Amino acid sequence: MSTAAPIVDTHVILRDGDKILLSQRGSSYGYGRWHLPSGKLDAGEPLTAGAARELFEETGITAHPDDLRQVHVVHHQQVPGTERIGFFFLATRWEGEPTNREPDKCLDLRFFDVQDLPENIIEYPAAGLYGYLTNAGPLTLHGWAPPWPPADAGH
Repeated sequence: MSTAAPIVDTHVILRDGDKILLSQRGSSYGYGRWHLPSGKLDAGEPLTAGAARELFEETGITAHPDDLRQVHVVHHQQVPGTERIGFFFLATRWEGEPTNREPDKCLDLRFFDVQDLPENIIEYPAAGLYGYLTNAGPLTLHGWAPPWPPADAGH
């Protein structure tokens, strides 16, 4: 069993009315698939500041950390022994026009209608996005084997 701490990620849901901004991956992880503006939290960085930083670094969009409302959490097991905890934020106010600021990692930035999202969204960010859109509650466990009942419960 791994004792490594989970990686903490931030994801930003940027809405323009009924449209949501997605980014198409251009690097090896999920190449050609869609995801939300996101990234790893830096050491000593508050969650909302990290989310605002990642949003700006990837898209050029400015959102003050106070204008990011936490809307969902995903505890994701990527592979056994590698965990991620993703905090999903809705940008309640933001400024700018989305620009691909990381062309080496991103093929495209595009707004999609909330009723017509692409099918090939990477599963981990999709879990958080759909958790938010469906009001599924505060937490989604993703990629985990069912933990209950324990194998040695002795029923």
